Amino acid sequence: MFQKILIANRGEIALRVLRACKELGIQTVVVHSTADADAMHVRLADESVCIGPPPSRDSYLNIHQIVAACEITGADAVHPGYGFLSENAKFADILAAHNITFIGPSGDHIRIMGDKIEAKRTAKRLGIPVVPGSDGAVTDQKEARRIAAEIGYPVIIKASAGGGGRGMKVALTEADLEIALQTASTEAGAAFGDDAVYIEKYLEKPRHIEVQVFGDGFGRGVHFGERDCSLQRRHQKVWEEAPSPALNAEERARIGGICAKAIADLGYSGAGTIEFLYENGEFYFIEMNTRLQVEHPVTEAITGIDLVHEQIRVASGGGLSVKQEDIKFNGHAIECRINAEDPRTFTPSPGTITHFHTPGGLGIRVDSGVYSGYKIPPYYDSLIGKLIVHGRNRVECMMRLRRALDEFVVDGIKTTLPLFRDLVGNADIANGDYDIHWLEKYLAKEE
Repeated sequence: MFQKILIANRGEIALRVLRACKELGIQTVVVHSTADADAMHVRLADESVCIGPPPSRDSYLNIHQIVAACEITGADAVHPGYGFLSENAKFADILAAHNITFIGPSGDHIRIMGDKIEAKRTAKRLGIPVVPGSDGAVTDQKEARRIAAEIGYPVIIKASAGGGGRGMKVALTEADLEIALQTASTEAGAAFGDDAVYIEKYLEKPRHIEVQVFGDGFGRGVHFGERDCSLQRRHQKVWEEAPSPALNAEERARIGGICAKAIADLGYSGAGTIEFLYENGEFYFIEMNTRLQVEHPVTEAITGIDLVHEQIRVASGGGLSVKQEDIKFNGHAIECRINAEDPRTFTPSPGTITHFHTPGGLGIRVDSGVYSGYKIPPYYDSLIGKLIVHGRNRVECMMRLRRALDEFVVDGIKTTLPLFRDLVGNADIANGDYDIHWLEKYLAKEE
């Protein structure tokens, strides 16, 4: 087991990883920018190292500074959390060259799954169902028209190196295709430094289903069930729950088994999430995230297994702590992402939190790194906390969520709490009857 882990992140995820390390008796080091000197994870860590000014490129994305912090403090492993360098293959390779363990998959696996075209090819080879579309990058309009006609309109153009909805355009007809291809390629080049795009069939009312997987790096793999992340705004997840209200036991077992076998066959090590669009009983692979997800607590709630503990165990060479038959699913869990944003316009709302009171009681968990008097800096993601609620079934979970939201108080800034208070009272949400477009349509009606 590791002696000292450096946490290369900030906010709630840095605090989440820090707590797991303390429970395992591992010393902690956190890095921080000058803007985060008063952050909770900095206050609670055994050691902290300032690695630069507020801009991420000069601090949390500065690989050389982070490696130097490891060497100064004697950290023998790095946990990257999510975002920032968590899916950076170069970072994983550099740490390996310095004999520092990256708590995550190999650089090669990060590269494969970070390239959406190569990821789709790999998924197909591993027996994972994929969305019909091009086999590789498409640059020629004639080829684009041929592929689109073959799979049928509407189609979606996606950036090969993309994420977060950037470099994605829908073409409803052939007349839309040329401008969609050009726009997506231009956006991809500007956002990711890579203008390669590919074409897929556009599913009109799908759900977003993702499967949590783990591999031990030696040919064993397991799945921890699925999460439903269909409530999204601009391709950003807002509300996640497990298990999905849309799946039955047979579908759940089938897709979980496929994903666990694929991870084992790939020789993958650590946590990963295989994401799908789901429509009319069929699953279609869209991407794999080679890191811990923001929404991992809902899986922890229904399995009782600490996924960060599992990450650290696997990275240290200890293998998986459970076999597939050991993993039992209990009840229902929902996570709401609380952002420092205007609940109607979603404009960021940095500032000082004058009062912060979290709900409590059975089945309530709040992951947050903020506190009363904390000043939210304007430089980073607006997520300030996650409310995770667990119940014996979905009805109990929803009632508990309603109560928890009523107790949650954040004063001094605007947050998305009012949005969730509206959602828990909506009939479609209560019935689990929504798809990836539902929230944006709901918000448009509210304006």
